[in-house]
Amino acid sequence: MPLRRLALGAASLTLAALAAPTATAQADTPFAPPGRITVEVAGANGSGCPAGTTQVAAAPDNTAFTVTYSDYLAQTGAGSAGTEFRKNCQLALRVHVPQGFTYAIARADYRGFASLQRGAFGQQRAGYYFQGAAPTARTVHQFNGAYADNWQASDQTGYADLVWAPCGEVRNLNVNTELRVYPGSSSPQALSFMSMDSTDGSVSTVYHFEWKECPATA
Repeated sequence: MPLRRLALGAASLTLAALAAPTATAQADTPFAPPGRITVEVAGANGSGCPAGTTQVAAAPDNTAFTVTYSDYLAQTGAGSAGTEFRKNCQLALRVHVPQGFTYAIARADYRGFASLQRGAFGQQRAGYYFQGAAPTARTVHQFNGAYADNWQASDQTGYADLVWAPCGEVRNLNVNTELRVYPGSSSPQALSFMSMDSTDGSVSTVYHFEWKECPATA
């Protein structure tokens, strides 16, 4: 396979704020709590993440966690089944954090590879929310053919708009992602595809934490 080079893309995501705990750290001085966090897959549903094809891992410095897929590919043309143009994955993640701290997702970096014929286009969509809260608006990143390269899309949230996990409660973080590939004006016999996976595990989605301390309880 020819050497792939990284193509960068970025967009902003504004999330509706939940009632947040009292902050004791300034936004310009980010920190990570002591100890170790763990992230577990409590549930995985969707055509983009069949059983056993998704892994999560927390960074040793508690600043982020990664999600790696091994069978997440949408395609159209060249005899593809009619349902293969769209793949999705709904992950329920259980994040265990040190006592006295809470977190929000400050940035999400999505990566993969796309081969799109001239006239075709692919879309990556994503959103995330805490169990029991209203779903966030999904972002959409579009890539137009002709295109044959790695792709990357980032969603950034301003500090004032961060959605914080409720203090003292264990609620799943629900992460919803989707890939779509449309033939557009390309030939129906020409194959176009877009993936969010990697055969060697080197391509991962990265979710970056923002941390702060919970208010002291009486």
